[in-house]
Amino acid sequence: MDSAAIHHVELWLPELGEQLPGWNWLFGELGWKPYQHWEIGQSWRAADGSYVVIEQSPDLEDAPFRRTRAGINHLALTAPQAIVDRVAASAPTNGWTLLFAHRHPHAGGADHYAAYLENVHGFEVELVAT
Repeated sequence: MDSAAIHHVELWLPELGEQLPGWNWLFGELGWKPYQHWEIGQSWRAADGSYVVIEQSPDLEDAPFRRTRAGINHLALTAPQAIVDRVAASAPTNGWTLLFAHRHPHAGGADHYAAYLENVHGFEVELVAT
């Protein structure tokens, strides 16, 4: 029997309307397809069937997200190197900042090719080249 894989990840984010364009762009660039949409959330599905949900839950506490607190630090996704490069280059015009730019694309080490992106609300996504 194969080991289990991730079925989905659900992220509660503030200011959904403000964040949605950046997430739509990112998942579109990665080839993920819109999956579900409702008044306070949206999801995108990868080719393998896993999906990511972002939602502005009514139960969300009024505290800014900080990846350095206990909880999720960042979301790491895989993509071909050409897509990692394209996304990193166009991230600033789509609501994302390239982190560790002075060490890009090897900020994770000499054998790790990735782009580390952060949106205005401090949420980080790591795109790892396959």
